[in-house]
Amino acid sequence: MTDSPKSFHLSPEIHRYLVDHGSPPDEHQRALIEATAALGGISVMQVAPEQGALMTMLTRLVGATSAVEVGTFTGYSALCIARGLAPGGRLLCCDVSEEWTAVAREHWERAGVADRIDLRIGPAVETLAALAEEPSIDLAFIDADKGGYIDYFDALVPRLRPGGLLVVDNVLWGGSVVDDGDAEPDTEAIRAYINRRASDPL
Repeated sequence: MTDSPKSFHLSPEIHRYLVDHGSPPDEHQRALIEATAALGGISVMQVAPEQGALMTMLTRLVGATSAVEVGTFTGYSALCIARGLAPGGRLLCCDVSEEWTAVAREHWERAGVADRIDLRIGPAVETLAALAEEPSIDLAFIDADKGGYIDYFDALVPRLRPGGLLVVDNVLWGGSVVDDGDAEPDTEAIRAYINRRASDPL
C-alpha cells in the first residue's frame, strides 16, 4: 500500500482546463465578481466561480429547501446556493457587514434570487441560537471568521436533518494546516475545528 496522493495534481493548465469546461459564470455572476474585485484586496474572500458552481450542484443534489450560510461577504456563494434550492426553498445568510452585504443585496435582486434569501446582520452565533432546535436544515455552508468555526459547527450540526450536508471552506488553509511553523491564530483555529470535527461521532 502506498501513501502517494492520487489527487491535487492541479497545475495552472489543468485548473484552466477544468474551469473552461465547467459551468461558467453567467452575466449576473460576472457582474458580482467585477463589483467585488473593485473593493480591492479584500476581494480574495469571494469564493471562486468553480466553487460557486459546486455549491449550486450540491444544493440541488440534496434537494435543499432550507439552507444556512455563515459568512456572506458580497453574496456570490449565496447567489449560487439560492439558485440550487428546490421550489419554495429559503436560504438564511448570516453576516456582520452592512457594507459588503449591500453589494450582495443589489446583485441578488438583479439575478432574481433576492426573494429566496433572508439576510440577518449580527453575530452568527446569536442568529443560529435563535433557530428552532429540530433538525430541519438541508445544507449549511460555513465561510466566516475562523475562530468561530467550532461554535458554528456545534450550532448547526444538531439542526441538520438526517442526510443533510455541512460544507466548510478553507479547511486546508492553503496547506498551512500541516506547516508546523505556522502558529497564526486563523491556522490554529482551523486545526482546532478539524480536530473537533474528526472527533465527532457524526
